[in-house]
Amino acid sequence: MNALDNFLFGLYPYICLTVFLLGSLIRFDRDQYTWKSDSSQLLKAGQLRWGSNLFHVGILFLFFGHFAGLLTPHFVYEPFIAASSKQLMAMISGGLFGLLGFIGVSLLLMRRLFEPRIRINSRTSDILLLVLLWLQFALGLATVPVSAHHLDGGMMMKLGDWAQHIVTFRAGAPELLGEVGWLFKLHMFLGMSIFLVFPFTRLVHVWSGFATVGYLMRPYQVVRARRLNVPAGQNQPRHPGAGV
Repeated sequence: MNALDNFLFGLYPYICLTVFLLGSLIRFDRDQYTWKSDSSQLLKAGQLRWGSNLFHVGILFLFFGHFAGLLTPHFVYEPFIAASSKQLMAMISGGLFGLLGFIGVSLLLMRRLFEPRIRINSRTSDILLLVLLWLQFALGLATVPVSAHHLDGGMMMKLGDWAQHIVTFRAGAPELLGEVGWLFKLHMFLGMSIFLVFPFTRLVHVWSGFATVGYLMRPYQVVRARRLNVPAGQNQPRHPGAGV
């Protein structure tokens, strides 16, 4: 294991996570007016509906799939599904939703690059973000046929062990990737880099999406009539002659 691998897969993940969390918090505190998705629908709808829907379906499935697949310890699912079966399931579902996301982000990128009104109103970060996501989807799809050479689930187990070592601050994480191919490592590096640029792009609106769960579980609003000075929960008096 060389110094570059030690940096990229031992130290770089913590740099990305620190910038991701602290950067998001600082932006929310200092620049709340920029905390939005900056939709380009008003400029031109065009391919936006297909592109946005396919992209969001693909990336949300892949995010939660990677989150659960990499961070769930093997002993939790071992009684129910073998590592080889989990590997095959990940290849099929990841390939399908990866393809949907790739088509979606391709449509969104084409709009940004080739629609004059959208291009002139796009920031550099908008285009850079879509390029990074396009490359990440492409790399993810490229790992599917490579994974077919590791149907025993061994490679997936190594990647999962690495991720679990990182989030639990255990030493020796880079050494677990000694036999992992460059394609997987490039996919991992680009994925971490997306977290690094997250606070500086429109991706911050993702936090608001998670916050809607709290909105759905909010308590009922308590309304008191100031004009009549009636406590909440009591019937208001009726005027004489008022109908039933």
